[in-house]
Amino acid sequence: MINEERLVSLFKELCLIDAPALGEADCVAFVRGYCQEIGLEVQEDDAGSRIGGNANNLIVTLKGNKAGAPRIFLSAHFDTVEPTAGLEIEEKDGVFFSKSDTILGADDKAGMAPAIEAVRCIKETGVEHGDVVLLFSCAEEIGLKGAAALDIQSLNLDFGYVLDTGPPVGSFVTRTAVHDKIDFTVIGKPAHAGKDPEKGVNAISVMADAVSKLKVGRVGPETTSNLGIVTGGTAVNVVCPSVKIKGEARSTDVKELDRVVAEMIAAFEEAARKWGAEVVIDHERHYVSYDIPTDAPVVQVAQRAAKNLGLSGHLRTTLGGSDANVYNTKGVPTIVVATGMEKIHTHDEFVSRFDLLQTAYLAYEIIVEAAKS
Repeated sequence: MINEERLVSLFKELCLIDAPALGEADCVAFVRGYCQEIGLEVQEDDAGSRIGGNANNLIVTLKGNKAGAPRIFLSAHFDTVEPTAGLEIEEKDGVFFSKSDTILGADDKAGMAPAIEAVRCIKETGVEHGDVVLLFSCAEEIGLKGAAALDIQSLNLDFGYVLDTGPPVGSFVTRTAVHDKIDFTVIGKPAHAGKDPEKGVNAISVMADAVSKLKVGRVGPETTSNLGIVTGGTAVNVVCPSVKIKGEARSTDVKELDRVVAEMIAAFEEAARKWGAEVVIDHERHYVSYDIPTDAPVVQVAQRAAKNLGLSGHLRTTLGGSDANVYNTKGVPTIVVATGMEKIHTHDEFVSRFDLLQTAYLAYEIIVEAAKS
């Protein structure tokens, strides 16, 4: 059924195409050509022009052969967290790594390749199935921008699956957190650091004062906060006039998240008043959570498919986000399917041949089970 070597070859080809966020055009062109060659209907939207990228979302359709079956989708994203130009792939004991100084890009090619192979096998075997749509998004890693730009409502989908989280294969994310982005720009006052330091207000000191009042990291069992990027200053002989701190907070409990964000804001405002500085705050609700009931068709189909293959069908909660958050917000029930990609967003990222194969079989089985529902 699933052609292992064909699957692995496709996975490698996808990984070797450099596809940073907003620069996925080459990968989109390859997938478009590949899917057209195997007889699938392919469309592109205009996401690229609306989000400032060179590539669009791809919508690939296999028409169903069973009347009345649900119209479902499988989804993955093109982009990687950093460029992969010059990638060399090495296989050790059935596990794929990057041999070069780039990431592998299994996030999310380890979701994309199995999804394509599963649909190809459905087409080849002629097994009963409803309409199956492959949704491949751009710019996922920088804020789910492609999914946000996709007019998913117009596709008349019943439910779907985003193949975009780590193992164990056969488990599913049905519950996630709300995620807020929050940036602080502290504005102090420059002065000569050697001649007149007393005349300045050091923005770094203001920032340090604020941060010292905060609990950063694991705030609660399902709540986290982080300050991840700091930029600022002009020269070592100048009292730092401004500094920008990029942060975030996540929680499955909206009230808890609002409390944490309010504490972060209050700490910076208090420090600014104390030091005679200013603070500009940019707060955005990046995406909202979802919590899909266990008796929902999208969950039931996935669990039956997993158990048909001897997999657990375990349901998980995560504080991470994915395109599923956007699709659920837009009214299309969606859960996340675990793949085999591990140590994602690092240069130690890897995925095994076995897990690629298991993910493809699971995607195939989901399509078959959906047609029975």
